[in-house]
Amino acid sequence: MQELSPATRLFFGFCLFFGLGGCDHSSIPGVTIEVHRGLAGEPSTLDPAAVADTFSAEVLRDLYEGLTTEAPSGEVIPAVAVSWAVDPTGRQYTFQLRPDARWSNGTRVRAQDFVTAWRRVVDPKQGSPAADDLRFLSGAVSIIAGKLPTTELGVYAPNDDTLILKLDQPVPYLPQLLTHAAAYPVYSDPVARTHDPKIWISNGPYTLSSWSPGTAVSLTQNSSYWDRANVHIPRIIYEVVPDENSQFARFRAGQLDMTDTVPANAIPRLRGDNSPELFIAPFLGTAYYGLNLTKAPLATDQKLRQALAMAIDRQKLVTAQGFGQAPAFGFLPPGTAEYSPQTWQWKNLSDIDREAEAKRLYAEAGYSAKRPLRLRLLFNSNVGIKDTAIMVAAMWHEVLGINTDLADEEYRVFLQSRHDKSRWEVLRLGWTADYNDASSFLDTFRQHSENNDAGYANTAFDSLLDEAATTEDPRRRRAALEAGESMMLADYPIVPLYFFVSKRLVKTSIKGFQANPLNHVYSKSLTLTH
Repeated sequence: MQELSPATRLFFGFCLFFGLGGCDHSSIPGVTIEVHRGLAGEPSTLDPAAVADTFSAEVLRDLYEGLTTEAPSGEVIPAVAVSWAVDPTGRQYTFQLRPDARWSNGTRVRAQDFVTAWRRVVDPKQGSPAADDLRFLSGAVSIIAGKLPTTELGVYAPNDDTLILKLDQPVPYLPQLLTHAAAYPVYSDPVARTHDPKIWISNGPYTLSSWSPGTAVSLTQNSSYWDRANVHIPRIIYEVVPDENSQFARFRAGQLDMTDTVPANAIPRLRGDNSPELFIAPFLGTAYYGLNLTKAPLATDQKLRQALAMAIDRQKLVTAQGFGQAPAFGFLPPGTAEYSPQTWQWKNLSDIDREAEAKRLYAEAGYSAKRPLRLRLLFNSNVGIKDTAIMVAAMWHEVLGINTDLADEEYRVFLQSRHDKSRWEVLRLGWTADYNDASSFLDTFRQHSENNDAGYANTAFDSLLDEAATTEDPRRRRAALEAGESMMLADYPIVPLYFFVSKRLVKTSIKGFQANPLNHVYSKSLTLTH
């Protein structure tokens, strides 16, 4: 932050003299106010239709705004839509757009901008990883499969102010789903969707100022944003710092105002000091390993996949992490709305019995000390992720005799390599909920999902998800989803490790931060005080 002028120092003196510790920095004339946020990975894209990673989504939440958005608590609130109504069947929504919603070039955000954006997301030529998030719209499933043109999608703009959605079935979590990047509008001119800040056009509280790959993404306040009076920080800089120790060092040096991770070795002291800057809270996310089901031996032997899952001491993993994560013996985390997460039946076995069963399954699969399995485990470069991989590889070797080759890659390279199944047998993955519903997790494993990295293919599983998606009976829906998770777990396409907790350091000068179940932090909700 720049050197303060005499007038500014006088302003601060006034605040201190009169006890106004909460003086808002944004009201200080002549000072560039900015907040530096740590980002543990390079965004892969700033195209809402192409986003598949949390780092891109974090930045996009500042750049764009959908029909709805989230309060700091996670509560869904109106955004571009000022109001909406649902018909008696629950299958048609009518949204009224606010007349003052503007793109960053000053032109109005029209209902047709949503139609254009959503047709693009479900277009199979686009290959959007977010396409499944719009499958609730009538025609979407057939369009994604290439059986219908995008013009058949159930979204219509009878005029600039009105957007009508037609659904195949009621979707009770629809307002929250519409906060996702897949549901953002896009500007009509495709050129404006490039990453060139000179021609960038978006409709959120901020617009793109610069992007230095591997270094930082800088945003500036959107002067045309409809709610600009409540945007208190003129400039946000996302600093790309993959190493959590480096983030911690930069935070302590005053170079970061907020981190998105905290190193495990710093937690005990921060907790011991009752640091007001430390925030740790559970949220809806799961760390897991995907198993390559497209080639032998993992593709052909369920017992071998189960042995890999059973050989891992999850309690040891989370103890080493030191953040308060919970061991994962299923895919869906506690706290998922209207749902009972399913688990493997062997969850409560003693360590001795668990390891003995893993060894038995491994031997039945035809492997032994004389004929050990060799695996390649691919993960993105991150200290915590690498430490976990080392521990898991050691457990597999100690319990089963497996030899594991560890391969870490820079995040953007990893995002490409994950789709090349010739490069790995085991893949480190993490899934965080786009909205608080079990389908946000389970849809990941549909046969044609862009996020189905393991290559899981089970028509009975897909049928259960289809049943859940089409029934209007909430009890039947819940039963179908729970049966689907149980079926998927029994097939062992993945090895869940632990459920996430959010961990951040936030300067006490920043107000408005609040941990929430989806771990979404909008810069719009923050203020900077003395």
